Amino acid sequence: MMKKIYPRTGDTQTVYLNAVVKDPSIEVGDYTIYNDFVSDPLLFERNNVLYHYPINHERLIIGKFCSIACGVKFLFNCANHTLKSLSTYTFPLFYEDWDLQKSDVVTAWDNKGDIVIGNDVWIGYEALIMAGVHIGNGVIIGSRAVVTKDVPPYTIVGGVPARPIRKRFTDDTIQKLEALKWWDWSYEKIKQSLPYLLNGDIENLSKQKFP
Repeated sequence: MMKKIYPRTGDTQTVYLNAVVKDPSIEVGDYTIYNDFVSDPLLFERNNVLYHYPINHERLIIGKFCSIACGVKFLFNCANHTLKSLSTYTFPLFYEDWDLQKSDVVTAWDNKGDIVIGNDVWIGYEALIMAGVHIGNGVIIGSRAVVTKDVPPYTIVGGVPARPIRKRFTDDTIQKLEALKWWDWSYEKIKQSLPYLLNGDIENLSKQKFP
């Protein structure tokens, strides 16, 4: 886990996210960054993880080396209203006024599960990720996209609701990247492999043998 909060000297708008979050139900991998030029990025949990209440025991899981732009929001299950009822009004939430059981509060919304973000994902400015969505490794999410469905690895999505635009690489390259899992390599191995990572050289990246 990162202990250093700010990756760059003098830049207090960008943070290593797992050095900032305290909620044990939010899991963030090393080197994932969050940038906020509107609010304090140290307040990520309060400003960006919304309707995330303990009653649902839901998790936000974000992988390593992700880049999260200013204003990205993760909208959890308590923001939902159940579609099983004939009314959209959340009667079970106001159980005291309607003589309902407190234990039935969770029936006021549909629980779609955790939000899971893979590794090396770039989430654009003010994108919105909805409850239950799983996003694969290497995905790019366009600015102000509303992601309501799972996104396959190394796919670019955008729009409202977000739809696939194209794959970032060929299927062969995607398979190699998924197998390599370079984000799990040691710091030393990643550092020595940067010329191949930065220049898109999958063949030489695949040949790296050092620990």
